[in-house]
Amino acid sequence: MDLQSSLAALKGLGPKSAEKFQKLGIFTIEDLLLYYPFRYEDFKSKSIFDLLDGEKAVVTGTVVTPANVQYYGFKRNRLSFKVKQGEAVVAVSFFNQPYLQDKIELGSEIAIFGKWDQAKSALTGMKVLAQVQDDMQPVYHVAQGISQAALVKAIKSAIDAGMATKLSENLPQFLLERYRLMGREAAVLAMHFPKYLSDYQQALRRIKFEELFYFQLHLQLLKAQNKSETNGLAILYDESALNEQIKALPFPLTRAQQSALADILADMQSGSHMNRLLQGDVGSGKTVVASLAMYAAYTAGLQSALMVPTEILAEQHYDSLSQFFPDLSIALLTSGMKTAVRRSALQAIADGSVDMIVGTHALIQEGVDYHRLGLVITDEQHRFGVKQRRQFREKGENPDVLMMTATPIPRTLAITAFGEMDVSLIDELPAGRKPIVTRWVKHEQLEKVLSWMKEQIAAGGQVYVISPLIEESESLDLKNAVDLEHELAAYFGEAARIALMHGRMKTDEKEHIMTAFKDRQVDILVSTTVIEVGVNVPNATIIMIMDADRFGLSQLHQLRGRVGRGDKQSYAVLVANPKTDSGKNRMRIMTETLDGFLLAEEDLKMRGSGEIFGTRQSGIPEFKTADLVEDYPILEEARKVAADIVSQPNWQKDPRWHVLLGNLKESDHFD
Repeated sequence: MDLQSSLAALKGLGPKSAEKFQKLGIFTIEDLLLYYPFRYEDFKSKSIFDLLDGEKAVVTGTVVTPANVQYYGFKRNRLSFKVKQGEAVVAVSFFNQPYLQDKIELGSEIAIFGKWDQAKSALTGMKVLAQVQDDMQPVYHVAQGISQAALVKAIKSAIDAGMATKLSENLPQFLLERYRLMGREAAVLAMHFPKYLSDYQQALRRIKFEELFYFQLHLQLLKAQNKSETNGLAILYDESALNEQIKALPFPLTRAQQSALADILADMQSGSHMNRLLQGDVGSGKTVVASLAMYAAYTAGLQSALMVPTEILAEQHYDSLSQFFPDLSIALLTSGMKTAVRRSALQAIADGSVDMIVGTHALIQEGVDYHRLGLVITDEQHRFGVKQRRQFREKGENPDVLMMTATPIPRTLAITAFGEMDVSLIDELPAGRKPIVTRWVKHEQLEKVLSWMKEQIAAGGQVYVISPLIEESESLDLKNAVDLEHELAAYFGEAARIALMHGRMKTDEKEHIMTAFKDRQVDILVSTTVIEVGVNVPNATIIMIMDADRFGLSQLHQLRGRVGRGDKQSYAVLVANPKTDSGKNRMRIMTETLDGFLLAEEDLKMRGSGEIFGTRQSGIPEFKTADLVEDYPILEEARKVAADIVSQPNWQKDPRWHVLLGNLKESDHFD
């Protein structure tokens, strides 16, 4: 048995169990050992005087009243008793666990893990611990059919079989000494089962450094390769034809659009491979710049492809390209097409009678052959894995790649995170766009807002209403989308046609609703945040975001960008009664600025990680432990070291760095 063996080889696990683990992306014993917990439950007992409201903790004490079970409703019951800790007496309740009654003996010492309610001075029990454990219990992300206990058991089984000793060190000795990092085997063991909190912290520091260092090393290598003049296509486009095209546009290009286009054209002309990120705020006109780049490729006799995340977006881009370039042959390729239509599109793409192709993932599937692919553009590139981008490259002769995103990424991070990419910014709005008016209202003012909405709908406007939750969770105070739809339907009656859309729906259901909204068959679209990316409904002029304080700035900004697409005045209404200062601040900032980059910087300061760089938002690989924002100092350090190593001539031959060569995985994460 070795690290690459299936889990079925471990004691206590059979092929069936091993198959379940695949849901978590765990295929081999090595995958299992490197599957780290995302937090720990610290089972050291706490004094109730130190507990905060809502905190989960272990409370120990003596049982001072007999355990009593009350039944109410079908299969619902509550077990209650009191424990004494020092001078304090605490009421404990367990819901729907009547079998625990036998475990609770009057006068015995007991340890209960539960959630503290400050106001009632009571504990809602989650489990009774046999003894007070001084250790820390790992908590892992699990999937259906795999419990925490099963995962812990499997990891213990692998460690007991001595598998951790087979993990070889993947950082050079020089770096371990320089940064005083724990060895790899010790770090992996301390990630799963630390004796002390300090062990875990050291292990975490080591694992984060390892992740970020390899990430940066890949980026630096890619950058060096991309810059090589022989690596790409030199696209010699017809400058005068392109200028004619720019003149024929129904609007002048903004200064920022001109500068971004100049960057892209210079990359296309050069012999090195283009790998550029075009960042532009929502509505800044990235699509026009991308269309002109596609036209430039056409004048050089090459095909270009634009890949977008959804079919409805593909159709939208197809329509706008057909308007821009009525004389060119443009194909649409999506997986929902009828077979015959698809067949003839594929034929035309392969024989070169098509100049531009727009589509979804279908563009990179088997059986799609391009005639001469020169330029690939991905929109909202974070929705596509890197594998997909590589498949594209293989479709042509290493075509130039342009990625577009409307997610403003703070400048500090863009340089580091997208180390291998050149970045162009479009940071001004086209002329004629009216700035979106943003207002923050309290729930109590909702009635006023709704009556104003009624007027706007009567005048032909359309409205998005965004709800933060799909169904009731612990937070009953949140209006969920379903309830919201009912309430709005009751309020508007015949005055508005309302539809509901949420993430649990199938893709084609969502697309159907979206199309109906676009075609003005729906007046109010109630939705969870599934509408973040891209669909253009120029007639939608109002977006109302419920419980807006639940969202980060970047997300609110993305949502706000769904309106203001046409020349009519648009409005964003944030409905929130924030309880915290940071919630109030977020609402205030949103009403003061429309600059996505400024908001991203603010978000970064206020919230640290997460929203800005939800991995899905950026095309950055998912890290197991590292966080690009919180761990920015480690990231910066890793970048310097990696750049330093790669800049040394023939660094691969230096014995100090030999260990790196074996661990540089396929660079599919990053291209």
